[in-house]
Amino acid sequence: MKNIKVLGTGCANCKTTLKLIDDVAKAQGVDVELEKVEEMKDIMAFGVMSTPAVVVDGKVVHSGGIPSMEAIRSWLAGSVKPVASGCCGGCCG
Repeated sequence: MKNIKVLGTGCANCKTTLKLIDDVAKAQGVDVELEKVEEMKDIMAFGVMSTPAVVVDGKVVHSGGIPSMEAIRSWLAGSVKPVASGCCGGCCG
């Protein structure tokens, strides 16, 4: 079972991300432990600068904006690539 956390303070994009992950997991028949993390100190502990962010099995795989269904499917299939850290997600990582 995959542990998936959606990090965000409760905005519409965060709620949409949570529902989208749940819907895709159910459609694929994948058991997930889905958790919503809303406390800012807990979000900051992951080094996330923009939300919604998604953490799969302890690795930040997405940050900022609603993830695509294709990305969610790949996470559920086991293709987990951590996102680069830093201010913009890549240049200084």
